[in-house]
Amino acid sequence: MNSAVNSAEEIPVTAELLRSMPLPQPDDDGDKETRGRVLVVAGSVPVPGGALLAGIGALRAGAGKLQIATAASIAPHLGLALPEALVAGLPETAEGGIAAESAEALAQRASRCDTVLIGPGMMDEAAVAELTADLLMRLEPVDGPAGGGPRFVLDAGALAGLGRDPGPVRRHAGHVVITPHAGEMAALLGCSREQVEADPLAAARQVAVQLKAVVVLKGSCTRIVMPEGRAWAYRGGTVGLATSGSGDTLAGIVAGLLARGASPEQAAIWGVYLHGEAGNRLSRRIGPLGFLARELLAEIPAAMAALAENG
Repeated sequence: MNSAVNSAEEIPVTAELLRSMPLPQPDDDGDKETRGRVLVVAGSVPVPGGALLAGIGALRAGAGKLQIATAASIAPHLGLALPEALVAGLPETAEGGIAAESAEALAQRASRCDTVLIGPGMMDEAAVAELTADLLMRLEPVDGPAGGGPRFVLDAGALAGLGRDPGPVRRHAGHVVITPHAGEMAALLGCSREQVEADPLAAARQVAVQLKAVVVLKGSCTRIVMPEGRAWAYRGGTVGLATSGSGDTLAGIVAGLLARGASPEQAAIWGVYLHGEAGNRLSRRIGPLGFLARELLAEIPAAMAALAENG
């Protein structure tokens, strides 16, 4: 599949496209419950900031309530850094990550949430893979017979085991968004990064079918691909977005939009655009390089408002 065909098969992600698929809006008299509840399972002793960036991203995208589940020793510090969130500490591995046996306790908490994000800042790969698979198996699918469970965003460490065992993700078919970069996509497919970069659309489509998930393949051009093959491409970002923690903010934004009631397709497209537009705003004000992932977060509400105002 050559690049010319790829371009023809991808719908450009633009402001006009987003205005044609407006986000769910709360009533003026609605409370925080009407905007949804997000659980962020994230962070580790070496990288506690991933949970912080993702959690704030969910709130900046408009989610009503936020819970963070993280390694016990860093939970009090995250609670102080993010007073808007309920922060729960979980048993740790020797490496300072969340222990896999936390899945049972997490399932009880997650079942009361609209969206669950797993992965940012989680460094113990084996434990994360086991925890993710166990949690996906314990929770009822959205369209399950018992009334349905949460939708999912899987990022970073949570992607590690999906290529070996896609069953837990496929169980939630159509209600999962994954957000890999090219290296993580290569691991999912068992190929080289160079092969993914040679035809990123084909790679994203293959994984979307394999996992029955919405794929957000991050890069200088970010692709959003549905399980049935529909694809969008966002080329409006800035080089400054390639910075530490940027992916955590994107995952949090997508999770927050899902909690508000956006579909997985809509949340992925809007999340990618808002993340990119936040970078563009900072580039114009600060410069193309050197802004921080945490600075993206404050730009999100204004970027959303601008789309509504110019509609």
